[in-house]
Amino acid sequence: PVITGFLHLGGLRTALYNYVFAKKHQGTFVLRVEDTDQNRVVPGAAEGIEDMLDWAGIPPDESPRRGGSFGPYQQSHRLDLYRRASDLLLERGAAYRCFCTPQRLELLKKEALRSHQTPRYDNRCRHLTPPEVSEKLSQGLDWVVRFRLEKGVEPFRDLVYGWNKHEVADVEGDPVILKGDGFPTYHLANVVDDHYMGISHVLRGTEWLTSTSKHLLLYKAFGWDPPQFGHLPLLLNKDGGKLSKRQGDIFLERFAQDGYLPEALLDIITNCGSGFAEKQMGRTLEELISQFEIGRITTHSALLDLEKLPEFNRIHLTRHIENEGLRQKLIRELQLLVEHVYRDQQVDQEVLEKEYVERVLLLRKGHISLLKNLVSSDYSYLWVRPSVSREQLQTISAEVDEIGKLVLGLMTRQAAVLTVEELNEDLRSLQKETKETKYSSVMKLLRLALSGQQHGPSVAEMMVTLGPKEVCGRIHKALSS
Repeated sequence: PVITGFLHLGGLRTALYNYVFAKKHQGTFVLRVEDTDQNRVVPGAAEGIEDMLDWAGIPPDESPRRGGSFGPYQQSHRLDLYRRASDLLLERGAAYRCFCTPQRLELLKKEALRSHQTPRYDNRCRHLTPPEVSEKLSQGLDWVVRFRLEKGVEPFRDLVYGWNKHEVADVEGDPVILKGDGFPTYHLANVVDDHYMGISHVLRGTEWLTSTSKHLLLYKAFGWDPPQFGHLPLLLNKDGGKLSKRQGDIFLERFAQDGYLPEALLDIITNCGSGFAEKQMGRTLEELISQFEIGRITTHSALLDLEKLPEFNRIHLTRHIENEGLRQKLIRELQLLVEHVYRDQQVDQEVLEKEYVERVLLLRKGHISLLKNLVSSDYSYLWVRPSVSREQLQTISAEVDEIGKLVLGLMTRQAAVLTVEELNEDLRSLQKETKETKYSSVMKLLRLALSGQQHGPSVAEMMVTLGPKEVCGRIHKALSS
């Protein structure tokens, strides 16, 4: 995939389709860093992209970091190759040196805009004779190499958009292929690299569709066979607007920091697109690979509704919790989250024990969409044992001891699996055994004894999630303080 900056959702989708296509056909997924536009190079971006592809579970088979048989995989390290390719085109007369100054090009652009035309180079240097070229070279003038665009392009069959052709010579001037600084432009670099790296298929964004005829003219000038191209429709907001990079809302680092699972992101960006058997939430990467067919990709833009991401994440998080191996990783993450969020409060080490944390995860699966939901204020009762005095409880009901004993008795009888429904019935019956405390007061008293709070989940839900051992411990503590 062609990626210039930090990895965002659009780049992830391009990478994912290439990865899935490669794996489906037992091919090789190649990551090439295209950094020939030195003004746009962001330090650390290339490393960041590989980190994020690893995080997303779609690592490249060949890349700058992993290496491979066709390296280097960074274009700024392949400048000799592009210079030799450009010399070859100059020798064949398929390219020429252009000596126009930036000032002249700027004037052309201004005049075109003034007369409401699309700016284009007027191919002036195409007509220089060999003696004129030698004369300019001997004067030491700066030059770039431009490719001669010929009329009469052949149609090509795009894997997504079908038959296509764009008469580029009619709408644009001859493009620069080698700049004055010795760096190639994208057009030359990608054609040369695809050839020398043995690339068979390229899936890229639809914005490159109109440039493909130009690239095919370059392949023809070199006498090379081009790869097959497939252009992916745009990924847009659900209202049809462009995804905003400004707030950083679509960069992968943001989703990783917020605790989203990579599987949820892969699932949502393929769910809103096309190329797969059917629309279903909760698909794994293996399912995406087996369901993928390039002929199923439609040309409609993919509309992404990020408001649905928590629901996608809830499904994948549930699957992680149910999987023994993945659950262990979540337990460690949750322990670290609790220590981080509640470090100023007295978190008892018992509360961080693996068995307790695992119980909480298993009981709350399906109810939470992000692991960090479990450290929100609603769930603070799970991690911080309340310090509630007997006096405080007595202000709610004088029957503190009786209620405490009834609940302890209930918990010992209920040592088996607790459910919220059964517990609600048991608490109703239990209240009838008190002399004068109303049901609402019993609930208020228990909520305070168990959580130190006056709001939060239902008392039955609290008791189920805490478990009999923890409930008994907290009630004993409250009665004896």
